[in-house]
Amino acid sequence: MSDQVKAPEEEKVRKRRPGPPSRRAKSKRHQDNLSKVNSKARYSTQDGVELIKSSSEANFDESVDIVMSLGVDPRKSDQLVRGSVSLPHGIGKDVKVIVFAEGDMAEEALKAGADVVGSQDLADKIQKENWLDFDVAIAHPSMMRFVGKLGRVLGPKGKMPSPKSGTVTPDVLTAVKEFKAGKVEYRTDSGGNVHAPVGKKSFPKESLIENVEAFIEHIKAVRPATAKGIYIKKVVISSSMGPGIALDEH
Repeated sequence: MSDQVKAPEEEKVRKRRPGPPSRRAKSKRHQDNLSKVNSKARYSTQDGVELIKSSSEANFDESVDIVMSLGVDPRKSDQLVRGSVSLPHGIGKDVKVIVFAEGDMAEEALKAGADVVGSQDLADKIQKENWLDFDVAIAHPSMMRFVGKLGRVLGPKGKMPSPKSGTVTPDVLTAVKEFKAGKVEYRTDSGGNVHAPVGKKSFPKESLIENVEAFIEHIKAVRPATAKGIYIKKVVISSSMGPGIALDEH
């Protein structure tokens, strides 16, 4: 019986995970910024802001953002952390504000700086055209008969007016002025985190520090009564193109 020569087994091809074949290499600027931050450290607000200010510049004025991880259960309505806060130095962004109002109130809103004002026509534009080219929607309580049906469109985008965030109010004039000046809305996401812009990298160091501290103190003040254990678990600030910098603020 002659020996049969077995053909060599085909080399197994390693399956590649779906997605691009390779990730883009980190830029020299990003690597330089990463090298300045100790990922295990917790910085004071002043030191954290100084790290952001001293990082290598991008080719645009980066936003500075804050993320706070909270010890809340966002599935429970009584632990939802949501609202708005006016930061001492604004956020350095041109905020596009729309207003649901009629008559004299609509005229006042336009004079106060609202970008678009309407009632049922504005609600129809959002619902039928999926128009979402704005940052904040403010509504007079009498307009909720039109706005109420927009929950499925605006809710997932975090743009649905609500009394808790100060965007459903009889004082439309003040609300428009505050949001145009940089009032910030926030809401816990599914992981129990709140995110918010706190300024621009070009801001003076002192202005960024005051904005960060004002936001943190505000979140501390709105702790839900039913939240148990550690409330503020972690605080991180970062610029648009920079690494996260953990703060020692809890």
